[in-house]
Formats: sequence, C-alpha cells, structure tokens
Amino acid sequence: MIRTDHPEALYVHVPFCRSICAYCDFTHEPYCIERADAWLKALKQELSARVRSASLKTIYLGGGTPTALSLTQLEVLLSMLDPYAEEAEEYTIEVNPETLDEAKAECLARHRINRASIGYQSDNPKLLALMNRHHSYEDTAACMELLRRHGIANLSLDLMYSLPGQTMAQLQQAVYHAMDLKPAHLSLYSLTIEQGTAFAARKLNHLDDDAEADMYEWICRTLPEHGYQQYEISNFALRGYESRHNLMYWNYRDFYGISAGASGKEGLLRYDHGTLKEYLEDPLAVKKILLSEADARFEMVMMSLRLVRGLDRKLFQETFGIDVNEVYGSVISRLLQKGWLKEEERYLACTKKSYEILNTVLEEFLPEE
Repeated sequence: MIRTDHPEALYVHVPFCRSICAYCDFTHEPYCIERADAWLKALKQELSARVRSASLKTIYLGGGTPTALSLTQLEVLLSMLDPYAEEAEEYTIEVNPETLDEAKAECLARHRINRASIGYQSDNPKLLALMNRHHSYEDTAACMELLRRHGIANLSLDLMYSLPGQTMAQLQQAVYHAMDLKPAHLSLYSLTIEQGTAFAARKLNHLDDDAEADMYEWICRTLPEHGYQQYEISNFALRGYESRHNLMYWNYRDFYGISAGASGKEGLLRYDHGTLKEYLEDPLAVKKILLSEADARFEMVMMSLRLVRGLDRKLFQETFGIDVNEVYGSVISRLLQKGWLKEEERYLACTKKSYEILNTVLEEFLPEE
C-alpha cells in the first residue's frame, strides 16, 4: 500500500499574463484587475480548505506570470502565503523580465521568496518577437540585477530550442549569453506545438528530429564544461542549486496544487482544477483521479527516470512497501542487457544513449491492461 504523508510542497498557479506567448497552452488569460481580485478571493478560500500543513519545504508560484499582478495584488497574494512560508527551504516565483520593477522586487524579498525562475527563452529579437515575448536580453540582465540587489540570488533562466527557423548558431549564442549572466540554474526545453496555441493556429512547427537532437546533444555536452551539471533531462545547475521543488515531482512526492489550472497529488489521489471561470464559480471543485497502485508505481518510475541519478530504490521501497525488482525485475534485466539502463549503488538510471528515447524505455514499464 502506498505511503501517504501531508505534502511538503505547494504549487500555486497564477493564471494571468500581460501578453500570451505563442507556444503556451497553460491555463491563462490576459491580465484584468477585476478578474485578478476575484481570483485572489477564491484562492484564499481554497488555501484555507485544502492546505492542511503549514510545515512546507518548498513553495512554487507559477503561471501564467505571477509578476503580472499589480503591486497591491502581489502583496495580497504573498501575505496570504506567509504562514506557509515560515519553514520553506525554497520559495520560487516565475518572473517575466518586463513585469518586474523595484517595488515588486522589494515585495518578493520581504515575503521570504529566495528563488526566481526567469523567462529568458532567447536573446534573439526575431525569435522573441515570433514567440510574442516583449523583452530583450538587456531586460533579462536588468531583471536579474534587480533581484540580486534585493537579496534574491538563486536565479534560474528558462530557454527554448527547436524554435521555428532557429539555427544552431542562434541557440549557441543564446546559451553563451545566458551563462554570461551567471544564473545558478538553467532549464532548456524543446518546443512542442500544442493545440490552441498561436503557433498551432499559424501552422508553425518545431525543427526536424535530427536538428533538435543535435541541439540537445550540444547543450548536454557544453553546459557541464561551464559548471552546469545535468541532473534532469532538461535541467542543469551549479552544484547545490538543483530545484528542490521540482525534485519533489521527479521523486514522486506528494504536493498541493492550488488554483485554476493546477494539479495536486496525495497518495493515490490526483486532482486537477478546471478553467479560471470554473474556479471562480467554485474554488474547491476539482476533477479527482484515483490511481491504481500499479499506475502509481509506473508514474514513479516515469518521473524518476527523468533524473540523471535515476530511480531511488530505497524511496520506491518506502513508498510502496516492495522492492522495485519484485515489480519490474524482468523489465529491468531486459533493459540492462540492451544498455538502456544502468545500476549505480541504490539508483536505477537511464544511460546516455537511452535519454533521447526515454518514451520508448518507459513503455517497457507500462502496466498490462
């Protein structure tokens, strides 16, 4: 039986943006002060009803764009979260460079936020315009300097690759310029075209598989040469600066998911929130999904194999009360023979050659119908 504890991680989704990126399919809408005020009231109701534990290790404010809120609204949001942040080791907020100013940076620091994930994406003006992003490389640099001046020095930059028309030289320049800004963490995501996005409407597409693979291989080879060690399929960090919150997901720990568009997990129960309209009508209404234990075991394997170190056998045993080999012994043996998996101490991990075919590896672990 799966072990359940009170979650030690909290994700809050802020469903507003000042402008909508061409690739984004997350729950969001253009910022409106009245809608944001109504959302804050709904959020207060859900927080008090759903989040039972104040002893959280990590909090993550994502979106959308949390800093798209007005200063007053940001103050209300962070004051609401203050009781949950007292013991948090990592408190992250997502930031778009054009939505941060001196007053907002001061507000973030005053409310114990100690990490920011900044939407950099590229330094190329044409690619930024293609993505409908309204900042420059200089804006990103100024944003980072502003945060550091207020004591928020644990900074992560998001980059995208395989963008329509992007060249290897453009990617390389974007990565080198990102490293010039000395972030502690870098996340690099390949573009996927999702239905309902502006890219899909314009029938744009990512680069072909070979070009995308070449970019990924260059990233994985280059960043470690500059001190950024890969610890997850898309994430690199200076030593000690891995995202503690995201490690909660990848290690299949329970977490609270609050607000429209958010998901949470507690034991075998998953829950998903609906649209902002639905959330404002009833903040406590969620779609509940009860997992079978076989599904939960597969999900833990699926999430953990994204990590370079792989699946923690001890954690699997503690979670499910059974050794992973008792569940997947024949699959593991087969994949070890193929050279797709490797065993190191208490971890079971993908090999370098299997990272780019991770979905194929995971299919081997799927529970039988």
